[in-house]
Amino acid sequence: MSVSNSGQLGEYLRARRELISPEGAGLQSGGQRRVAGLRREEVAMLAGISSDYYLRLEQGRNHNPSIQVLESLARVLGLDETATAYLMELAAPTRRMPRRRRATVSAGIRQLIDSIEAPAFVESRHFDVLASNDLARAISPNLRVGENRMRAMFLDPGEQALCKNFELAMAHMVAGFRQSVGTETDDPRFVQIVGELSLASERFRQLWARHDVQAREGSQTSMRHPQVGELMLFKERLTIGAADGLTLVVYQPVAGTGTSERLGLLASLVATGVSEAQKEAIRPGGADPTRP
Repeated sequence: MSVSNSGQLGEYLRARRELISPEGAGLQSGGQRRVAGLRREEVAMLAGISSDYYLRLEQGRNHNPSIQVLESLARVLGLDETATAYLMELAAPTRRMPRRRRATVSAGIRQLIDSIEAPAFVESRHFDVLASNDLARAISPNLRVGENRMRAMFLDPGEQALCKNFELAMAHMVAGFRQSVGTETDDPRFVQIVGELSLASERFRQLWARHDVQAREGSQTSMRHPQVGELMLFKERLTIGAADGLTLVVYQPVAGTGTSERLGLLASLVATGVSEAQKEAIRPGGADPTRP
């Protein structure tokens, strides 16, 4: 899964080139084409560089493209600010200090999460859940500590049923994951996640091959909760550990949608202290876990 930085740059350029139509780049399609998207020579022409120079970039044989060349390629490939920054990092990655410890959540942040009267959790740069409060776990069992949100989205039908537009959520999650990890593709956790999902999910393989990059920002989301119904939520993200890439995520109800009342109902269900496993156990034929 790990490749050289120049190899990553070539893969990225090739993937993005194949997503740009000739018409979208202001060119005539020229009849039937044997390749998807733009040809290499077309990208080179539009960027104002030689075809041979661009070929060396895609093949990983040029290790020092100028800022001007990269900016021209970003323009031709229609990259936004986040994707352009990613392109620059692939071309000239900054030197990173090795991580000497595993990302952890402080006691203070855990206390803060528990005090928030809204679903809240902390995730790592790899979308592993490191801490969560009761209301977050009531929203989704995949927000328990130890779960990986991207793995859940692609492999758990229950998580897909919870998300009203899970196809769009998948695309955003993959693009956000690529931005979050950046060029650290030799990271063991990265290799593990991408390897597992590449084997288990055709949709993941398709989205990963696009090389989309998207900033992880706050957004509005809609969920279909099996107990309380539709939830319209603002998903707010706060960076809490720049060195470790930790993010605090808080779901806030959208005013006027009834979500606040539904979250209150969900909180009351949580407050009863009876889990779904306990409810199942005390049905006819099951042992009552509340008895000694």
